[in-house]
Amino acid sequence: MTTTIDKIAWLRLEDGKILSTRSRGKDAYYFPGGKREPGESDVETLVREIAEELTVTIVPETAQPAGTFEARAHGRAGDVTVRMTCYTADYRGTLRPSSEIEELAWLGYADRDRVSPVDQLIFDHLHRAGRLH
Repeated sequence: MTTTIDKIAWLRLEDGKILSTRSRGKDAYYFPGGKREPGESDVETLVREIAEELTVTIVPETAQPAGTFEARAHGRAGDVTVRMTCYTADYRGTLRPSSEIEELAWLGYADRDRVSPVDQLIFDHLHRAGRLH
């Protein structure tokens, strides 16, 4: 039986690079975001998770769907997949790692092997679209 982890992610591209985060004790980078809490909409999850992880405020009315991607979960045993629903959005504030986030980084397509499997699918999609260099 397959277990699916449902996640919301923020895709923030600037100058052909994408914002990624690395949690304490982890080796892979992930797009900022996380799991929805009961009753939350996608955008409410996005706003809460990004505030917790990066100390900035997502501007909810600017949130735009950017696709849903599914792949094997990184570092999980068994038949576990991640379904990542992605959004672009503007933000207010200064990006700073917070909570469980140890580092934030602007990654290019050459960094594809440093991210989780589902993020690799998104890297490929953005690269083909000419948005990630």
